[in-house]
Amino acid sequence: MYFKQFYLGCLAQASYMIGSGGEAAVIDPRRDVEEYLKEAEREGLAIRHVIETHLHADFVSGHRELAERTGARIYFGAEARAAFEHVAVSEGDEVRFGDIRLRFQETPGHTPESICVLLFDRTLGGVPQAVFTGDTLFIGDVGRPDLAGGAGSTEELAGKLYDSLHQKLLVLPDSVTVYPAHGAGSLCGKNISSETSSTIGQQRQFNYALRPMPREEFVKLVTADLPEAPAYFSRDAALNRGGPGSLADLPEPTPLSPAQVEEKKSTGALLLDTRPSAAFGTGHVPGSIHIGLSGQFASWAGTLLPPTAPIVLVAEDRDRVAEARTRLARVGLENVVGYLDGEILAWHQSGRPLAATEQIAVDELSRRLDAGETPQILDVRRPGEWSAGHIAQASHRPLHELEAHAQELDRDSPVAIICASGFRSSIATSLLERAGFTRLTNVVGGMNAWHAANLPAVT
Repeated sequence: MYFKQFYLGCLAQASYMIGSGGEAAVIDPRRDVEEYLKEAEREGLAIRHVIETHLHADFVSGHRELAERTGARIYFGAEARAAFEHVAVSEGDEVRFGDIRLRFQETPGHTPESICVLLFDRTLGGVPQAVFTGDTLFIGDVGRPDLAGGAGSTEELAGKLYDSLHQKLLVLPDSVTVYPAHGAGSLCGKNISSETSSTIGQQRQFNYALRPMPREEFVKLVTADLPEAPAYFSRDAALNRGGPGSLADLPEPTPLSPAQVEEKKSTGALLLDTRPSAAFGTGHVPGSIHIGLSGQFASWAGTLLPPTAPIVLVAEDRDRVAEARTRLARVGLENVVGYLDGEILAWHQSGRPLAATEQIAVDELSRRLDAGETPQILDVRRPGEWSAGHIAQASHRPLHELEAHAQELDRDSPVAIICASGFRSSIATSLLERAGFTRLTNVVGGMNAWHAANLPAVT
């Protein structure tokens, strides 16, 4: 048997390839499918099966393109009602190739159509070796029951999730390996571990949502304190149900002169600066939105950018333009109309103004606090991060809510913005600059550096 996990850090997303007898199945493929095709060719495998554990909301899947390019069949849970040719599978249905048998389990809860896939290897006996749990069971967590877009109430789906876990997954042997669709950082769960695989036995022992409890208690537990779902989740789920088009069909971004970029900007295009935060702070096109390619670029772009607005990229080179375009398409942002040719240097050499954002370390922030020089500190982390420890003088506005609450800040006073590492705080500076703030500071290293320096924090 051939097996490989493909893990995409920027979306905290895992997909899988299983091969035997010259055939292969791919489970939960991402939008750009070249890596699966190259891997299959290297291993002498023909991709014949493309399996989706559910209609993903946090990314656009490559199921349709992969099937079109390989002749594979696409498998969805019967409740998905996908609008293209596919095999609707029900409880107990199987796919067989070589020594491999894949058995489908209907496990509604995260979504009504969610399925898990049991892996049997004929050479190892009749006990399943692994289960691909999609978003039903994560390592250290379970799937959120509030992302199904009106297909039942959150509480109803949470109850179904309890039944799926206890009647389908927790009856499996402790030795069965668990392979989920996401790891830490995904918004499809509340407390997902950074580990990307585990076993049923380990999860039975350590997963907070699997400890013995009545159904009613489980429902209250998994529906409490759910973070707001980004707006792009419903769009991506709809794209996946309809069958997204091929990446190859998207037009290539056009190189644009500074004058052309200025013209695009004047007619409503968004300038998306993808460079590192230090480079953005040193100089950027005024009014740019900054989301660095180094972090969870795609998910924050999907959360913060309007879905249909034309996007002009600012990047360090053409390779990063191509990378940004692909990563935007992974979350359904396909309207990249061009990029600044010659990078930020071309803008500067054209005589056009550059904006800058101050960057300071945590010891300088501490000094300014002691001296009374920083009246406003804004923490843009998620609520759980804030609760675990924050600067006493800080106010809290999660990044995804920042634009809606910008009017609550004093525009005439300096604002120092902090997150965990400096990635999200740099995004926040760009959003506030667009809202008219001029005295902005990004705290480099964020609360990670603050804690490492043993500076005071409250919980």
